[in-house]
This record gives sequence, structure tokens and C-alpha cells, in this order.
Amino acid sequence: MKALWVVLRKELLDAFRDRRMVAVAFLVMPLAVPTIIGGTAALGARKQAAQLESTLALPVIGGKLAPNLVDWLGQQNVEVTAAPADPDAAVRAQQHDVILRIDPEYAEDWRNGRPAGVEVIFDSSRPMSTGATIARVRGLLDGYSDTVGTLRLIARGIHPAVARPLQVGSRDVATPEARFDLSQQLLPYLLLLLAFIGGMQVAIDATAGERERQSLEPLLATPVSREAIISAKILATAIFALLTITATLLAYRISFALLPSDLPESSFAFGPRALLQLFVVILPVVLLGATVLTALAAFARSYREAQGYLPLLIFLPMVPTLVLMVAPVRTQTWMLAVPFLGQNQLILRILRDERIAPGEWGVNLGAGFALVAVAWLVAARLYYREQLAASS
Repeated sequence: MKALWVVLRKELLDAFRDRRMVAVAFLVMPLAVPTIIGGTAALGARKQAAQLESTLALPVIGGKLAPNLVDWLGQQNVEVTAAPADPDAAVRAQQHDVILRIDPEYAEDWRNGRPAGVEVIFDSSRPMSTGATIARVRGLLDGYSDTVGTLRLIARGIHPAVARPLQVGSRDVATPEARFDLSQQLLPYLLLLLAFIGGMQVAIDATAGERERQSLEPLLATPVSREAIISAKILATAIFALLTITATLLAYRISFALLPSDLPESSFAFGPRALLQLFVVILPVVLLGATVLTALAAFARSYREAQGYLPLLIFLPMVPTLVLMVAPVRTQTWMLAVPFLGQNQLILRILRDERIAPGEWGVNLGAGFALVAVAWLVAARLYYREQLAASS
């Protein structure tokens, strides 16, 4: 055990001597990612609010057929403008977000009490830039339709409630912790990615880098067992990754705390208890990543070859997050034993402040540490290869 701590101290000292690697791990990544995500969320929310509050320039085709509708839109902070000759092409070319077309039979249908037709022309391929405008136009048209329908019923001596046999109420039971948007839903992927490859530079340098510097062979020639050496290198990598995650979480929390309080994104928060739970969940992933990275560094013939495996490693924690974003599923116990998928589900539940049963903790942590043990055996076997100390 003493030998393990000696090697561990040596690896950590070597890692923290590399100022460039330390700056990237504890400054660039922790600050850049949360700042970009938080800034993007704030910018998007402000842009959407500005679109809803500003005067909307709405091109209308056939406005003379519906003078009442045009006047009503003008009272709702809408500026009716002339429509282009080719409305479809104008919308596709992003000259206009939305164009309203009045049906040629609108006036006749209106006089006869039939539903009068209007058409909203838009491009659904740009929801981020035009979604708020489209929703605003549809809401205005629905409001006008409801108002006119109510007046028609009153004119005929019919109470407007007759047309609404149901009075639908709503009650949102979501907790403030659970109301987070897409930017916070990326946090599980960010945590799993950092947990898995956050110590990549330390792991590669501790094996492939030392082999190229010809300092690995003297270390292997010492009386220290190969198991103690590889365990120390794995622990050094895991500690470096955990420190990176800590810095990232703190920066992530601070960046969202700086958002305006009236934005829904600012409800994102986690306390000491949630922070501790997050570390418990990602601990098996940290150890798994450190072990796999160390094994790959021992398997690779050079430092550059070891770095070549990075795209594959980045892809692994990405899969469950992307799948759950497009096809969310209800958590089942067996899912918690699946690497990355189980951690992803538990991280989301922690952020939502939902209770996790002891059995669920046991399944997730048991499966995670079992996988770490298997990966450690593979890595230890690679450290017994004769060509390990030889540089290519």
C-alpha cells in the first residue's frame, strides 16, 4: 500500500507540473462550457422576449378582404405590410418569418356565417429563429377567432359558455428543480464525458508519455508490483478527473446563478446533498474512464496513437444522452445497470430532486464497480507485456 501511495504522489506531481494541461483542465473547460451554455440560454430567452414584445411586421395577402381582422391585428402591436409576389420563396429565403394569406372566399364566408379561411405561410425548418413569431401569429388568430365567435353567440342570444362544455384547468406539479430546459439537460452528457475522459492527458502521459521519455522502464524495474503501479496511475487519473468535474460544476452553477431571475433557466440549482449524490453517481464512470484510458495508453504503441482513440471514447457517453433526448423512457431498474445509461438517468433524477431508492443505488453502483474491476484486470494484464516499456 505504501508503494501505491508513493507512485500516486509521483504521478500527481508530474501532472500538476504541466501548467498548460492544468490550465485547460481547471480553467478553459470548466469556464468555457458553462459560460457558453448559460450565455446561449440567456440570449435565446431575451431574443424570444424581444420578439413577443416588439412590433410584429406581418405581410398579409388579400388584406382588403378582411378589414376587421387587419384592424384588430393593428391593435395588437402588429404592423400589416404588403406581401411579396412569391410568398413561399420569400419565406424560404428568410426575408419574412411568417406571411398571412386571406382566402379569396373569406368575405363571402364571413357574411354567411361560415368559417372564413386564412393561411399561415412559414418555414418549419428554422424553429429556433422563427418559432416565437409563428406561435405569436397563431395565438393572435386564435384570439380573434374566439372573440368573434363569442360575439356571434351573444348576438343570437346564446351564452358563450354553451360552446365550451368543458372548463379545463391545469396544475403543474413539477418542482422548481425539475423545470430546466435543454441547456441543463446537456449537463448529464457533460458530466459523463468529463468523468470518462477528463483525465485523458494524465492517463496517456503516465504510460505512453513516460514510455516515449524512457522513464517508464526504470519505474517498472523497481520492486513495486505492476498492480500497485497501474492502480496508482488509475487513481491519479481519477483524482484529476474529479477535480475537473468539481471546477466545472461550480462554474456551471455560478453561470446560471447570474442569469436574470425571471428566466426559467435560472431555477436550475443544486445544494450540497445533490452535489454529493452527483459525485457518487459519476464515481464508477470516473474510475472506468481512468482504467480504460490507462489500458489504451498501455496498448497503444505511441502517444499519438493513444490520442487517436479519443473520438471513440467521446462517442460512448454521448449515446444514452442523445437517445433519451429524442425518445425519453421511464426509468426501469435494469437500465440502472447499463453503463452511462444508468448514470444518465440518476443524474437527471438528482437534478429533479427526486428520491432514489437504496436498491436503485445498489444496482447502479454494483454494476458500475463490477465493470471497473473487469477493466482493471484487462489493464493489469496489459502492464505485464514485455513490449510495454519499449518506445516505438
